Amino acid sequence: MSEPIDVLVSEDVWGTAFEELATRYRVVREAGYWKEPELLTEAVRRSRALVVRNRTQVDRALLTAGERLTVVARAGVGLDNIDLPAADEAGVVVTAPLGANAVSVAEHTIGLALTLARGIVRLDADCRKGGWNRAPGRELRGGTWGLLGCGATARACGELAGSLGMRVLAHDPYLDPAHPELARAGIELAPLEEVVAGADVLSCHLPATPDTTGLVNAALLGRMRPSALFVNVGRGEVVDEDALADALESGALGGAALDVRASEPPETGRLEKLDNVVLTPHVAGITAQSQARIARTLAEDIDAVLGGGRASSAVGTAKEARS
Repeated sequence: MSEPIDVLVSEDVWGTAFEELATRYRVVREAGYWKEPELLTEAVRRSRALVVRNRTQVDRALLTAGERLTVVARAGVGLDNIDLPAADEAGVVVTAPLGANAVSVAEHTIGLALTLARGIVRLDADCRKGGWNRAPGRELRGGTWGLLGCGATARACGELAGSLGMRVLAHDPYLDPAHPELARAGIELAPLEEVVAGADVLSCHLPATPDTTGLVNAALLGRMRPSALFVNVGRGEVVDEDALADALESGALGGAALDVRASEPPETGRLEKLDNVVLTPHVAGITAQSQARIARTLAEDIDAVLGGGRASSAVGTAKEARS
């Protein structure tokens, strides 16, 4: 197949907004192309727009191959699979609906923390075997929720934690302390050491960067309270999983819930064997509502750029189609 493509979808991204887009443009949906580099490159060479989630590696080589490419639409908020400087140099618009899944991530994060605090997974498994263990759980109200990172998902999580009656501390060296959302959400910025040491629940919302990779290591975990709960909904690379398993096995940490892993899907290891660990498959931001919002924003941006206009959710320096 060598026909020109208007919009190439290389992962499992779809919805009513894309169905509508397909009535005006030639949209090719190949959800497995992210794992077929040769097929992906050839298709991108013929495409004006590329829609990805987090598995398609939009690197400099792929952008160079995309001679007709004008826009890359990321269905989500993480940009670690996209070479943004290379896209900027090529004049390719990168659009991502930042904040569109913040509520979904926040609700999932709170749900994971409550699941750990009340031992729900363990109690469910016991009940299914005929048990009736009524061991007490713990309340979160009156405790402190710590946030690693304070972007849109973290602020939404902090707001929900505050509604549970928790004090909310956050560490984010890149956030302006005068950011208006902080006061509205009831979030206090604090040094990393204070957030980690004071948290009854510590949730991670960090992207994978050279500065954050391996940040949650043995030293950081060693500064947490032995009863504390750790939840990661950011990126798996931020956490040293062996150090986390050590802390959980030794009783130095109360429990952990991971929605993201360093390798996805991960091989079964120590964490999967622990009953004070809850695992979900990178779904914190995936709800029917968030995916509809994301699809609508991406489709509108693609339509705008292909029509010679500007993308409302551009995240790089390019805002409109290159000439």
